[in-house]
Amino acid sequence: MSVPAFGLGTFRLKDDVVIASVKNAIELGYRAIDTAQIYENEAAVGQAIKESGVAREDIYITTKIWTDNMGAEKVIPSLKKSLAKLGTDYVDLTLIHWPSPNNAVSLEETMSALLEAKKMGLTREIGVSNFTVALMQQAIDAVGAKNIATNQIEVSPYLQNRYVTDWAKEHGIHITSYMTLAYGKVLQDEVIGRIAAKHQASPVQVSLAWAMELGYSVIPSSTKRENLQNNLKATALKLDAEDMAAIATLERNERIADPEGLAPQWDN
Repeated sequence: MSVPAFGLGTFRLKDDVVIASVKNAIELGYRAIDTAQIYENEAAVGQAIKESGVAREDIYITTKIWTDNMGAEKVIPSLKKSLAKLGTDYVDLTLIHWPSPNNAVSLEETMSALLEAKKMGLTREIGVSNFTVALMQQAIDAVGAKNIATNQIEVSPYLQNRYVTDWAKEHGIHITSYMTLAYGKVLQDEVIGRIAAKHQASPVQVSLAWAMELGYSVIPSSTKRENLQNNLKATALKLDAEDMAAIATLERNERIADPEGLAPQWDN
């Protein structure tokens, strides 16, 4: 697996807030940062990485192509703009952020352009986000599974998305989980709380460790240094089979990220 198991998300963080978050995270030991064109924080993220003093090659940067830039003539120019904002010659991973609304741009067109960007050295890897099984199959048909580094999707103890994650695993596509904490909802769960007490850990750490135990990458965000440090401790927490079985029972199919006009027809 090339995608780091643990990284920092920057959704909804901008300007000085995201700069502080990224700098604190890197200082604490984070080495993967996730951003996107639509977040409008790529320049601030790039500034923070530069000011951190850590070498560029030691940081894994992910960005995402927005739906307005999916045409063959727009993917590479828009990615070059992202690189300029980030202050780097390349990113480590570039994702399609959401499927093209109403299939306005064919997936083959966008994936082919991303593959060309990879060949040009603008991005080390390419992948997808918010893709269903049918869309993953289309992406595989377009560029081959070996060229799809990950599918970044909403996964939490309350939305385990097993149909999608199982299919991805069978076809060699890694999963990156976002909203792993369900916007904090799972932190009040009694089952998660009992497991946390058992391991002398926090509910946050249990939820993140659960996803990593399943083989997923996680990208939690925080504006507080203490929380960033506590989140990182999840990488050292090992849940046992009993813990995993208990969390498996929490499935509610409770989806949070379902934007009208962007979301595909979900598999569950």
